[in-house]
Amino acid sequence: MSSNLHPMLNVAIKAARAAGAIINRAALDVEAVRVSQKQVNDFVTEVDHASEQTIIETLLTAYPGHGIHAEESGRTHGDPKSDHVWIIDPLDGTTNFIHGFPVYCVSIALAVRGKIEQAVIYDPSRNDLFTATKGRGAYLNERRIRVSKRTQLNESLVSTGFPFRKGDNFKLYLRMMADVMQRTAGLRRPGSAALDLAYVAAGFTDGFFETGLQPWDVAAGSLLVTEAGGLIGNFTGEADFLEQKECLAGNPRVYGQLVSILGKYSKFASAGDKAAVRQAAETEADDEEGPEYGSDA
Repeated sequence: MSSNLHPMLNVAIKAARAAGAIINRAALDVEAVRVSQKQVNDFVTEVDHASEQTIIETLLTAYPGHGIHAEESGRTHGDPKSDHVWIIDPLDGTTNFIHGFPVYCVSIALAVRGKIEQAVIYDPSRNDLFTATKGRGAYLNERRIRVSKRTQLNESLVSTGFPFRKGDNFKLYLRMMADVMQRTAGLRRPGSAALDLAYVAAGFTDGFFETGLQPWDVAAGSLLVTEAGGLIGNFTGEADFLEQKECLAGNPRVYGQLVSILGKYSKFASAGDKAAVRQAAETEADDEEGPEYGSDA
């Protein structure tokens, strides 16, 4: 199949596998990896940096005129004015990696004039390679993948990500989580948003939602999901979500049901919906006894 791949996708695969080799080598002695903290609960390792450097070198050697938007180095490489911009997360799931918990991946996407056209997500622990080219379908290890066919939310497995940074609204998230959890067969928090989206595309889970995500977390996964027949957008179901820091994905039926639950929590929700959420939260607070979640007690 590789001979039929788009040449830019082939270069992205080469970059992802090279980064994966660095990550796998470091995983053999994860205790020796140097770690620094970007902010509370948000870590970056020398492996993130080495992985990112390898990816950027591979891409710019092939396409020196392209732009780069990378998690650790921002837009300091390549041509910032190019129509072609590579969006890179060199190690999504760093906290998992630091602990030796084998759920993390490399995510590489190519945006052409703002639209994602190529995507690679590589899981080096499992040697799973997810790829997509716009209009050509999504693949896992060269086999075509499709989103799941489940139609009932109560039979569905949904993944999410917990808010973990200072300033995140934990109270609101716990309400969202409770709303979804009661209506599904299971809620999971694997710890790598890019891999969560790849799993929706492959039909391993039926839906996914998270707030606070950056473009490099979701760029590649968004193309995998749509090329596998799924839908992706913000909590109100609008497709233009990449910069909005809220992401919802799923097979079409599950996606619709999740929008009906999560729409009222969106920062783009109607004023009425937002007021209703506030009112419910206040009522709940009055009923609560003992220390609140997130307090220092």
